[in-house]
Amino acid sequence: MTQAVPATTVPDWVETLPDWGQNFYSYVASLWEEGVFGLSYGEVMTAIGVILLAFIIRGLFARTAVRAITRAAAGTKTSLDDALVSTISAPLKLVPIIVGVYIATVVVDLPEGAQTIADQILRSMVAISVFWTFNRAVGSFSFLFTGLRETLSGAIVDWLVKTLQVLFLLIGVAAVLDIWGIPIGPIIAGLGVFGIAVGLGAQDLFQNLIAGILILTEKRFQPGEWIAVDGVCEGTVEKINFRSTLIRRFDKSPMYVPNSKLSDNAVTNFSRMTHRRIKWAVGVEYRTTVEQLKYIRDEIEAYLWESPDFAKPPSTALFVRVDAFNASSIDFLIYTFTNTTNWGEWLELKEKLALEVMDIIEKAGTGFAFPSRTLYMQQQDPPEIMSPPELSPRVERARIEKLAHDKATAMDDDDGGGE
Repeated sequence: MTQAVPATTVPDWVETLPDWGQNFYSYVASLWEEGVFGLSYGEVMTAIGVILLAFIIRGLFARTAVRAITRAAAGTKTSLDDALVSTISAPLKLVPIIVGVYIATVVVDLPEGAQTIADQILRSMVAISVFWTFNRAVGSFSFLFTGLRETLSGAIVDWLVKTLQVLFLLIGVAAVLDIWGIPIGPIIAGLGVFGIAVGLGAQDLFQNLIAGILILTEKRFQPGEWIAVDGVCEGTVEKINFRSTLIRRFDKSPMYVPNSKLSDNAVTNFSRMTHRRIKWAVGVEYRTTVEQLKYIRDEIEAYLWESPDFAKPPSTALFVRVDAFNASSIDFLIYTFTNTTNWGEWLELKEKLALEVMDIIEKAGTGFAFPSRTLYMQQQDPPEIMSPPELSPRVERARIEKLAHDKATAMDDDDGGGE
């Protein structure tokens, strides 16, 4: 029997169809009205269309409004508006999506259960956008901590910024869980037990973390400084992380050093030198006279005192002295410090001093010594053949008496053995 379709829902043209056509239309109409999750397919399509429209508006909003705000902030001299734009630019793109989901829930008559879920989704999206904004604000407004950077150190401030960002992230996750009715207490307790287990198995991780904190509080070094760690490495510090420190070696290869090695070993910070030292032993020939030695000493010392590139006492030591009589030379000790600590400038000053020393020694009429050996050849007569001297009569007589005594003693021993 043909199922009747209500007259209010059946168009006039349907009545002109045969029975099987009216039945097919009734079946399709019932499916369309039944839909899914208590919504008709028309309501589902409407909600999807509204959300898709929200995504399209989001793209236009990002290309127009956000870019316009960014250009307006770039034209000002203050950095606050730039930081504010950097903070809200990404979360602001989420606003059209939130508005679109809200409109979709208003347009569509959702059942009670679905409406509750939709409200929770909206609240979660709002919470995510708020704490996402806070997370970005910490990084964008970190330039306000300039005074704190000078008091503590830049690396410590960077660690604090990262800690605050992680803290806002955790609070945001907790807020979303609370919106969905998930208890946070048991999760925290479970994480505590899990943290103890991880801590027992990751002692090296926490050791490096504590070592990193000690490095920052002691201000051993900062990013950009040149350090040398005994038995570990030498190079320029680029970044101090929670577990390790990135050091760029002089061959430009990166080296990640655990913080515990930087905390337990001796660290030399070359970037904090007040001066750079030059210590030379300059040897001249042994034929150099006393007057020439004094001339060389006085001229080199006068050059060091007159040059503004070299530090003077009492801030640093300055010596030019005849120091030692070496195997092949008379050695001068040149001991001085440069005012610059830049390695390239220091090499240039060493070169100028070396050329000046060569010129002074040449003007003194002597020269540099080098290892040498002198052989003295002397003609000698052939060696005389030695013959033992003749025995004196006294020695000859004593020798004969000893031989006779020894012979008599031997004969007495033989007679005693025969008895």
